[in-house]
Amino acid sequence: MLEEKSVSLRDAPTRPMNMIEAINDALDITMARDPDIVILGEDVGYFGGVFRATAGLQKKYGRNRVFDSPINECGIVGAAVGMAAYGLRPVPEIQFADYIYPGLDQLVSEAARLRYRSAGEFTAPITIRSPFGGGIFGGQTHSQSPEALFTHVAGLKTVIPSTPQDAKGLLIAAIEDNDPVIFFEPKRIYNGPFDGYYDKPSRTWKGHPGGAVPEGYYKIPLGKARIVREGAALTVLAYGTMIHVAEAVLAEKGVDAEIIDLRTLVPLDLATVEKSVEKTGRCLVIHEATRTSGFGAELSALVQERCFYHLEAPVERVTGFDTPYPHSLEWAYFPGPVRIGEAVDRLMKD
Repeated sequence: MLEEKSVSLRDAPTRPMNMIEAINDALDITMARDPDIVILGEDVGYFGGVFRATAGLQKKYGRNRVFDSPINECGIVGAAVGMAAYGLRPVPEIQFADYIYPGLDQLVSEAARLRYRSAGEFTAPITIRSPFGGGIFGGQTHSQSPEALFTHVAGLKTVIPSTPQDAKGLLIAAIEDNDPVIFFEPKRIYNGPFDGYYDKPSRTWKGHPGGAVPEGYYKIPLGKARIVREGAALTVLAYGTMIHVAEAVLAEKGVDAEIIDLRTLVPLDLATVEKSVEKTGRCLVIHEATRTSGFGAELSALVQERCFYHLEAPVERVTGFDTPYPHSLEWAYFPGPVRIGEAVDRLMKD
């Protein structure tokens, strides 16, 4: 791997990118720096992936480093584990997060345990990229948010960006990490931020601060949250698409809320969460995944344990429902402005 020469985010020249372009740029930069990085998955080579995140990389780096796999998620993950043990740094793509389950045993029993079971002799520097979440009428088999399953597994890291700028910096950090990382990409915001108002015209990343992506190499450290906006009346904990929905709702309601983009669920920046809740005394957790045993339950428990004497109201959760993601009732399931607004009203009333 080349010597690290990271650019300063504040001083570096930027150019507008959507999230797909930022991810492609991160892959391109890391592959140029490290010949041990390889990309594999369904249609990632010649076609550049179903969302074109790997477009042009096979032509640039060759079919030995960017190659198509069979439609076999267990095989994709298993091959990646073997590559990592051999000394490579694989970046497999699972075409949709809904199809990651056949590879779950390889992830849990092999990748996550490899460093421990070998007493540090082997590591598993694997970054598994996968689009996740709803808002695109994908129905029950193309809209799932399974992040909580992976946060439960010791040895795995879970990363979810909410802007192109974060996507590039976090992906580079994930690829260079020596432990396996699950990198979930919220596909609803691939092409632009989404405020939850599905009946309004869509927006692009052009003109959004998060769409101004620094050129060249930079990393955003895993385990460091981003304070999207500061506030004193309410702490909002969210990630991915829900950051933009929360921003829109709270701006509309005029609530002085502090919005925290967790960025990484494991490792979790608990210090930033604690500091914010101690200041505001109220906490709202938002995620798109189903409610029961979702990551919001862990966040609620942590806030209750760490900040109990500062809380002025019970922690509120706005999440998906405990059902498969419905196609025809997608916007009833999606934690949109109405349900978030009602939760904010309950919190601010107490």
